[in-house]
Amino acid sequence: MPEISYRRHRFPPTIIQHAVWLYLRFTLSYRDVEELLAERGLDISYETVRCWVLKFGPVIARRLRRRRPRPSNRWHPTRVRRERTTSNGSAELHRR
Repeated sequence: MPEISYRRHRFPPTIIQHAVWLYLRFTLSYRDVEELLAERGLDISYETVRCWVLKFGPVIARRLRRRRPRPSNRWHPTRVRRERTTSNGSAELHRR
C-alpha cells in the first residue's frame, strides 16, 4: 500500500489523522469534528476536515480495518458453570 504523503499541508500528520479518525470512528459530522478540534485549540474549518476525509479517509479506514481483530469460531460465554463436589461426594452446580 502506498505511504500517505502529508506534504504541502499546514497541519502536522497527527492532527490530520486524528481529525479523520474522529470522523470515521464516531460517525460525526464535519462540523462536529471542527468543534472538537476547536475545544483543543485548533482553528480548522469543517471544509478542511471534509477535504482531509476525502483525500486520506479511504487509506486510514483500510488501515483501521486491517488492525481490527478477525472473527473466530470460538464462542466466549459470559457465565461459566462448573460442577463442585460437596463434602458428601455429590455434585452440585456452582455459578461463577
